[in-house]
Amino acid sequence: MILFYNISIKLYYFTIKIVSPFNEKAKQWLLGRRNIFEELQSSINKNDKIAWFHTASLGEFEQGRPVIEGFREKYPDYKILLTFFSPSGYEIQKKYNKADYVFYLPIDSKKNAKKFIEIINPRVAFFVKYEFWYHYLKQLSKNNIPTYIFSAIFRDNQLFFKWYGAWYRNMLKYFTKIYVQDNNSKELLIKININNVEIGGDTRFDRVYSLSKNVKPIKIVEDFVKNSFVIIAGSTWLKDEEIIAEYIKSSSNDIKWIIAPHEVHTSHINKILKIINHPILKFSEANIDNIKNSNILLIDSIGLLSSLYQYGDIAYIGGGFGVGIHNTLEAATFGIPVVFGPNNKRFKEAQDLIRISSGYSIKDYNTFKSVLNKLISDENLKNKSGESAKKYVENMSGGTTKILSQLPVL
Repeated sequence: MILFYNISIKLYYFTIKIVSPFNEKAKQWLLGRRNIFEELQSSINKNDKIAWFHTASLGEFEQGRPVIEGFREKYPDYKILLTFFSPSGYEIQKKYNKADYVFYLPIDSKKNAKKFIEIINPRVAFFVKYEFWYHYLKQLSKNNIPTYIFSAIFRDNQLFFKWYGAWYRNMLKYFTKIYVQDNNSKELLIKININNVEIGGDTRFDRVYSLSKNVKPIKIVEDFVKNSFVIIAGSTWLKDEEIIAEYIKSSSNDIKWIIAPHEVHTSHINKILKIINHPILKFSEANIDNIKNSNILLIDSIGLLSSLYQYGDIAYIGGGFGVGIHNTLEAATFGIPVVFGPNNKRFKEAQDLIRISSGYSIKDYNTFKSVLNKLISDENLKNKSGESAKKYVENMSGGTTKILSQLPVL
């Protein structure tokens, strides 16, 4: 199995090299790892006490962020090294000021893992959610470095639980402790004799809860909103935008829309302008004069979405007509009902929101129209849905405190 794993890693690397001339993310993935060990050696002081946090991408970073910042506060004498696998995380957070060092993670091989661990010499290591890199985990275990994974979630269709998954199951034993999101994950692990497990919840709840308590106003958006009924469409893709466009054509001008697409490059922004076929103001062009006469604000920059939800009456979360919905919790924490597309079954928080009548799954334009009309016309329903969403986030918070309180003396 180790041979198959190593071949798979090499094939992945080879594929990235092949597509990199035609794919910007693949190019960034390669360039970010060029001379990585030289950069590490020249940057890291051997006398530093390093806590290493690794996340796959931006979503996992946001999940890990409360623990990173909580660890920094609890252990101020430690230096924090943050690594990413994906460019979508690294390129946005490479200047993250709560980490002392931010790098790409060198591809997982025996040689790379040994060299990486020797250079950074961490006192403790943390992985977020789904990061299972065999050679790194083995090297950490070999060096007796306490290693944790948190906000992990397991399902019975994963390789760990297959009859042929013994090699993958053994990988889990390299963790000092596995903090899972729910009891189902814990029971699955115990059934395969992985007992170094505890329920630690999903630290994304801590992150979004903290955001809602410390959110800052956006003056130009306040001028746009005034006292209007506002629908925020966040992290949308083309299918989402087509459904929204159809609804806007038939809806009242009293409703104001804030649309924050997942991709904000020029070609996608232009597509949105074309399909909606209605006066739209781009955020980059908004000013005190034109904002007050607009009904649709198109966010053509990144980094604002989590703060925009404070102005919403209803949130629509994109991605549900593709690989899966984006972050519903960023909206729910502000006490507004959340609507999303059909690909939501593997998202526990979405299922929870549906169960408590705070989340609404739609499958096409007609169901989208029905749900929105119901929430718009029934203020009591909208308010109850929003209140339940907010309470849900509050009740699910606290994982960060639990994880950090159980760390051994470092």
